[in-house]
Amino acid sequence: MWNPFKSKPLLEEDDELFQVKTYRWLLTHFGGQHFYEDTQLILPTEEYFPSKVNSPEEAAQETFEKVKSYAGLEKWPCTLQIQEEDPNLVVGETLIVQNVEHNPHGTFSVNEKDEAIITYTPKLAANPTQMVATFAHELAHYLTSTATEPPPGSWDNWEFATDIAATFLGFGIFQANSVFNFQQYSSAGTIGWQTTGGGYLSESEHSYSLGIFLTLKGIPPDIAYPHCDGNIKAFLKKALKELEEKSHINDLRKVKYIETNS
Repeated sequence: MWNPFKSKPLLEEDDELFQVKTYRWLLTHFGGQHFYEDTQLILPTEEYFPSKVNSPEEAAQETFEKVKSYAGLEKWPCTLQIQEEDPNLVVGETLIVQNVEHNPHGTFSVNEKDEAIITYTPKLAANPTQMVATFAHELAHYLTSTATEPPPGSWDNWEFATDIAATFLGFGIFQANSVFNFQQYSSAGTIGWQTTGGGYLSESEHSYSLGIFLTLKGIPPDIAYPHCDGNIKAFLKKALKELEEKSHINDLRKVKYIETNS
């Protein structure tokens, strides 16, 4: 029976099923004992990212190595490279150039020598949360590129599946918190507001993915809540409540891990 007082689900049905199918894909190829016993929920604290560095480049390299280690990829060969600076869009006290493409936050590629390369934009130095989220996403690219079958819906969905994979590796709080940033800027007589974002999923989708991770791992949500932005905390609570009412987690716990030589 239709209930006018029943709240709307956090995600559309297709988006919810994509999350579950992607977790099934990840657990099949990259799950097993390592996921359930070793993968951590990484928090934005000094305990996880202590840092005394002399330059933004050194901070990026140190952060990158930390993210690799937490992701269980510390032995995977990969070179980190900095991108060129974005163009300065402020050309006068009240004149700003519009419609200029910015560099992506990060990229993943494999060169002709079969060497993995991850790049990042210098502006990430001012946003540690975005930096960790970016490195986690690109390293998730590296990991999932070794899967023997495509993510749900084919490799056309790889970017969306990669966002979920970054949460699967333990970086869900960073992924969710970095979706949307709203901050003031000022320079040379110009002041205003700017928005930045990262990733391919929405705040609600990232929160649902984080909810699956916490529930699968048996991690109390109270550990995550203090580190979640306001919207994310509310979405996460709703996601956890919905997951309690469905069989997704029980079904995912039955997924058999296919061990490979990767």
